Formats: sequence, C-alpha cells, structure tokens
Amino acid sequence: MPVRPAVTEAELEAHLHGICFKTGPPRRIGVEIEFLVHDARNPRCPVEPDRLHEAADALRALPLRSLLTFEPGGQLELSSQPATSLTECIESVTADLALVRPAMLARGLGMAGHGHNPWHPPRRVLTDPRYNAMEAYFDRWGSAGRSMMCATASVQVCVDAGYDEPGPLGHGRRWLLAHLLGAVLAAAFANSPTSEGCPTGYRTTRQLIWSQLDPDRTLAPPLGPDPRTAWARYVLDAPVMCIRTDDGPWDAPEGLTFRDWVRTGVPRPPTQEDLDYHLTTLFPPVRPRGHLELRMIDAQSGDAGWVVPLAVTAALFDDPEAAERAYRTVKALAETAGPRPAPRNPLWRRAARGGLTDPELHAAAVACFAAAEEALPRLGASPEVRAAVAGFTERYVARGRCPADDHLDALYTAESDDLIPGKDSQ
Repeated sequence: MPVRPAVTEAELEAHLHGICFKTGPPRRIGVEIEFLVHDARNPRCPVEPDRLHEAADALRALPLRSLLTFEPGGQLELSSQPATSLTECIESVTADLALVRPAMLARGLGMAGHGHNPWHPPRRVLTDPRYNAMEAYFDRWGSAGRSMMCATASVQVCVDAGYDEPGPLGHGRRWLLAHLLGAVLAAAFANSPTSEGCPTGYRTTRQLIWSQLDPDRTLAPPLGPDPRTAWARYVLDAPVMCIRTDDGPWDAPEGLTFRDWVRTGVPRPPTQEDLDYHLTTLFPPVRPRGHLELRMIDAQSGDAGWVVPLAVTAALFDDPEAAERAYRTVKALAETAGPRPAPRNPLWRRAARGGLTDPELHAAAVACFAAAEEALPRLGASPEVRAAVAGFTERYVARGRCPADDHLDALYTAESDDLIPGKDSQ
C-alpha cells in the first residue's frame, strides 16, 4: 500500500511543521455537520444497515458542493468546502441540506441533531478495515470508543490558523483561544444529556465520552509559545492505531508510537503517506490541519441549528475586536483549567457536566456571545443569522441554560406525568 519511500524522523518533523499551521490572513471558514440517522416514523427503531447503504448510494448521486460521508454508526456528515465568508459557507451547506433531507425522507429516514444518540446503544454499520482496527484499538479502554464511533455527532467549525505573528489574529493566540473558548462553546451548545433514554448526569455526554478515550490521541497537546513543535512531538509520540495493508487486518502492535515505528522500521518502514494517515486517527479537541478544526461542539437540533455555533465561532475568531474581547474573557479561565490538558482538566469537566449552570462558564459565555453579536454585522451576516444568534442567546445563554436543559425538562415532565394517577385518561 505505501507509495512513497520511507523517510527519516527529521523529515517527518519538518513535514509536520509545514502542514499543521498554514499561516496568513484569516479569510476562510468551514463547517462539518453530523446528524444521527433514524427511522422517520419511529426514532427509537434502529435503522437496518441495508437502508443506510441504499440511502448513501442515493445521496452520493446528488449534486452536492459539500463532501458527504457516513460515520461508523451510520451518522451522516456534510463537510463544506472552504468558504471566503460566513454567508457563503452557510448558503452552500443550506443548499446541500435542501437536497439531502428530502432524499432521506423519501426513504423513510430522518436526520437528528444530538451530540449523543438518545435512543439506543451504539451499533456499527461500516465494516471497512479502518473501523475494524479503530474499534479493536479503543476497546482496550472500555466501551467509550464504540460510543464515540457509532453514537456521537457534532458541529465542527474550521477557521484559518491566523498570522505568523503576535496579536489577536496570530496563530499562537488563536491556538490558545481555541482551547479556552472551547470549554465555553462545549457548555453553551451542550446537547446530549441522555443515553438510551436515561440522563447520564452530564449536559454533554459526548464530551464525557471523549474524556474516557485513549489520552495519547484525544487530549490536547501541551500549550506553549511554539504550537508547531508541540504538535509535531504530540503526533510522533502518539500510538499507531492501524498499519494499512493490501490484505488482512490493519492492526498495529500495541504500544507502538509513530516515533518508534520510524526508528525500528517494524513491521515495515513507514512513509510520509503513513504519517498523513496517522494524523487522521488523532482526535484532540482542537486539531491543526493547516487550519484549526474545533471539535468540541455537540450537534444541534433543528434544521438550521448548526448555523448558530458556526456564526458565533466565526465571529469570535475572525473579527479582530471580537477576538480580542473573547481572548480577554477566556484568559481568566486558564486558572480554573490548570495544567492538565483538555478535555480532562477541571474547566472542561465542569463544562461537560453542568453546561452554563457553572457561574464562571456562564459569565464567560454571556461576554463572548455579546462580542459575537456585535461582530456579526461587520462580517456581513444576514439578518436571519443575526436573529438566530440573538434568539439562542436570549433563550439559553442569558438564562444560564443550554439545549440539553430542554431535553432534561421534557424528560422529567414526562416522568412526572406518568406518576400522576389517571393522567393519561384526562
């Protein structure tokens, strides 16, 4: 399978330095949105793999601008092309969804925005070698890996790395901002409080799951003045999840880091192509892929629920004034976060458990959303987008709530009604 010659450790480090943070003026924005696919008439009924495969074939025939893929549990993902404005990004993905949703409904399938499947346990429907190896790898840490693969969905916002210099739009500042603001975004958009119909004790069960996985590939790298060097070290010291072969399983020797693989050449010498593939198996909360991929936001309910986290994040990163205000706001959260990396530090744990019921996160969210609302007109956001952000702010952020609280309220109300004698007959 390798098509390039083996390379040295120094060459791989140089390669990582060159591709992880592609600096320059922040001009582009992108989004990846995932949905849980369910039976349109009965969401609690698992969808058979044959129906999912048939739907996938039909969707791939549509003239979409976004890249369409399916996750191991059948989650549908649309990944936008890099857009030169927030408006362009929203319009492009909205147009694609206008094609995808009817095609799914025509096959009796619905698309739901939840950070974690609230109806049934994880079940894998994709059986290619990558996911076989991934499941076997994560099984060493318990059941969380299967839940992550098959029962979670997110809104991932992609922003440019920024300038190669200090300042509110510099890549070092934006890297730090992403890891502190990430906890605020996770709390504000928490939308996965249940599993198999029962509360888990967390507003975002999805974040709980990520905190239970292999720390060497899901924690943030050390934050410091040189993000490139820290990321290169993180990548090479991460265990190899799978070694691709032309036939047979893709399993890797347990405990083998990519650096070990380069130095030993066992079971075969790795190539730069192997390193590039290895990068796709690393899942920190913020992943540098030339741009910054923010991976901590739960999937959102509603046809356009994904627009609000996209708009807020874009405003706080790409408007200089809003970026400076957000940075000053979240910088104070570093003391709460402490030295441990996200998402296992106290700040991120509080975000996952309590959402915006946490006073410190609530205050930060109020300030950051206010900055975003002021910035959106400067970014050319439409009245509809600005109204959606204002509505979310009023309904949730201002009140110290998040979408997960609506789900919990509905669940507890239903349980209370079940306890009232004769309620069903009234």
